[in-house]
Amino acid sequence: MSEEKKDEHQQSNNNMNIGLAPLLARPNILSLHPYRCARDDYDSGILLDANENAYGPASLPTNSLDPYDNGMELERYPCPYQRAVKRLLCDYRNGQSNNNGSGATATAIDESNVFAGVGSDEAIDLLIRIFCTPGASTGSGDAIMITPPTYGMYKVCAAVNDVHVQTVPLTPSFDVEIEEIYKAVTDKTKLLFLCSPGNPTSKSIPIETIESIASSNKYGGIIVVDEAYVDFSSQPTAASLIPKYKNIVVLQTLSKAFGLAGIRCGFALGPKDIIQLMNNVKAPYNVNKLTSDAAINALRNTDVLEKHVKSVLVEREVVKRELEGMEFVVKVYESDANFILFRVKQKANELYKTMADKGVVSRFRGNELHCNECIRVTIGLPEENAKFLSLLKATYAELTG
Repeated sequence: MSEEKKDEHQQSNNNMNIGLAPLLARPNILSLHPYRCARDDYDSGILLDANENAYGPASLPTNSLDPYDNGMELERYPCPYQRAVKRLLCDYRNGQSNNNGSGATATAIDESNVFAGVGSDEAIDLLIRIFCTPGASTGSGDAIMITPPTYGMYKVCAAVNDVHVQTVPLTPSFDVEIEEIYKAVTDKTKLLFLCSPGNPTSKSIPIETIESIASSNKYGGIIVVDEAYVDFSSQPTAASLIPKYKNIVVLQTLSKAFGLAGIRCGFALGPKDIIQLMNNVKAPYNVNKLTSDAAINALRNTDVLEKHVKSVLVEREVVKRELEGMEFVVKVYESDANFILFRVKQKANELYKTMADKGVVSRFRGNELHCNECIRVTIGLPEENAKFLSLLKATYAELTG
């Protein structure tokens, strides 16, 4: 971590020791451990730590300065329901569902099945707020269920909303334990979060597993399938299940494959009654016009998206093959995402930190369940990947020689 980042962290701690906040805030907020994003640690160098798309955005906002063009009418509030963005997303996902090789024509989703928000994180928070009664701090209220190792924001949003978190770990091979889920659920378990492909696991959950839980009478809550990385996966989106089941919500984002992490645009796809509640509860103008413009351009140019995805998949195989050839790398996990999780013999955290201080940033995941001595690396441009691999070998030799 840079000295500047350390100073910022210390200042945030100091801020909590003054003023009215510690006297008036809810106890669960004061005890909250906030989500730590990649940029909290490093923000320069070769950044292979946040699973961004190094090939760049699928499109850009419309040029409005040369010549001057206020076609977006930025003095006016945006459409509160983002109908154009939703329509384009539905067209793209419906087309994928009908070309998945099964020979069957899937029932389409439409705009009323889509919530648009500030990344998929807004959708996570809204779902918890809508369906879970607070009360964890007093031993009452509802719960969500997660399957670690998994995305950290589920637990953070639950803590903010004073909601219990039930955990049913994945197997060491990162598979869902369906029967263990059924044993653990109660009538208070309102939401089950399944990350597919997983983060940090990079493994997709089979559609059959999701459908099995959705069709079972052993769980009466909502299944939330987080598909941030679905466009890199060999498995089709679970959105095709939405017309068939009333208890599936699928989260997607433009941050990963679309290369638009900077505009913060995500979606929840689900049954119309759930989506209507999300639209009722959200802030009136949650998605701004600049974000909407960039999203529309990207969804109209999915050929660029698909080109970038193919490039990432080619490089993913290159990095995987190189890692498998390194004597000190004891495990390279199969990947359905734009990153690879791998395990080294020893000193993973020191390895990660030393490389980051030299300008090549990956992410240490060894503190996650089943991820002892593991590092997660985002697939970058060919020259970035080559630099990572070269520095990885040199640094490990330096640390263990």
